[in-house]
Amino acid sequence: MASGCGGADYTCTTFRGHRGRITGLQYWSNPDNPFDTMNGKSVVCTTSTDCTLRAWSIQEGKQVWSTPVQEEPLVKLLTVPQQGLVITADSKGNIKAWNGRTGEELAVFATSCTVYNLVAYNMDTQHCLIVGTGEGTLITLTIPHLNQISRLSLIDVNPVDFLLLSPDHKYAIAGSKSNEVPTKVLRTECLMDGLDDDRLATDSLQINSCFTACWLPKASSRVVTMTKTNAVGFQKSIITFDLMCQTRKNKIEIQGKQVGNFTYEDAGWNDILLEGHGINTIIIAHNTEMKLFSIDGVQLASYHEHKNTISGISVDPFRVVTASMDLSLRVYTWKRQPNRCLSLESNYHLLGGSHMRSRGFTNVVFDHGSIVGSVQAHDGKDVLKAYNFNV
Repeated sequence: MASGCGGADYTCTTFRGHRGRITGLQYWSNPDNPFDTMNGKSVVCTTSTDCTLRAWSIQEGKQVWSTPVQEEPLVKLLTVPQQGLVITADSKGNIKAWNGRTGEELAVFATSCTVYNLVAYNMDTQHCLIVGTGEGTLITLTIPHLNQISRLSLIDVNPVDFLLLSPDHKYAIAGSKSNEVPTKVLRTECLMDGLDDDRLATDSLQINSCFTACWLPKASSRVVTMTKTNAVGFQKSIITFDLMCQTRKNKIEIQGKQVGNFTYEDAGWNDILLEGHGINTIIIAHNTEMKLFSIDGVQLASYHEHKNTISGISVDPFRVVTASMDLSLRVYTWKRQPNRCLSLESNYHLLGGSHMRSRGFTNVVFDHGSIVGSVQAHDGKDVLKAYNFNV
């Protein structure tokens, strides 16, 4: 991916087939392991308002399979490459597990409410799915059979707008964008033994006014929270905590040790993208700008290369790729400066076609040898742009 020269370094393929908006895009092949793929190929899955789930082979440039048309639009997608599974949720709250190789339906669970988030984790030998709903509940299910383990009223009335697992799968942080409801940090172990609503107050850590968060991937339990500090919402506090458990009076309590805190000012807050890198680097993307900060608030770098809103960002230990409504992707690589400060080197940008047919990129994912973005089309039939690099 060094130079990004079209034709010489990569081939670009447009995947068409969906007859609605693309609502989910994830790799089914494991993007973190170049040797863990479907027969050596990169495969992505997509969900759509056209009521189908589809799988696409990047190297072969074709659709691998598609499910039959479902009764309701599919609104959420989660791939579980280690288990060979794909999980979807439709607009009525029906969750289904699918065979990632064939598209065969394996199990179904009806939540009877809108699904906002899906995350999967492993606890000992049990693989589990946590569902965040529009009614403020967390539902924990087994994988792949989707049997209910627990159901917890986490946020009264308000939807679970974000639900994130720590890198070691020990903690989950869940919250709403509503300023009136505190975000909560839970031990995933509690979700396995049927944590009830009465124990929630003592078995969780509450963070007030938090409307988004991220984990720092190289620290097993370091979470970055973004909170509103005034009614207008222009000023935010970026607070980083190291989480730990302490036993008191035969009860396990979650404690958060503050290890970083700074103020960030920018108009608006709904479309802020927050990501973490390493143990102390924070990435904030808002409007057309992307900034890097240390957890102490030192601004490491700033980038203004997009001409329209940054709509998606994907991060790994080596690269950052941003997607924008200007119909381009920007590719950056991590670089250590002579003064030892971390920054990103802007390598190149990838174009997604013409604004005559497309509004812009809405999401982006990448693995060791490919980059895939979803493009919102003017006619309502979204497409994928896949860039397969010669690596």
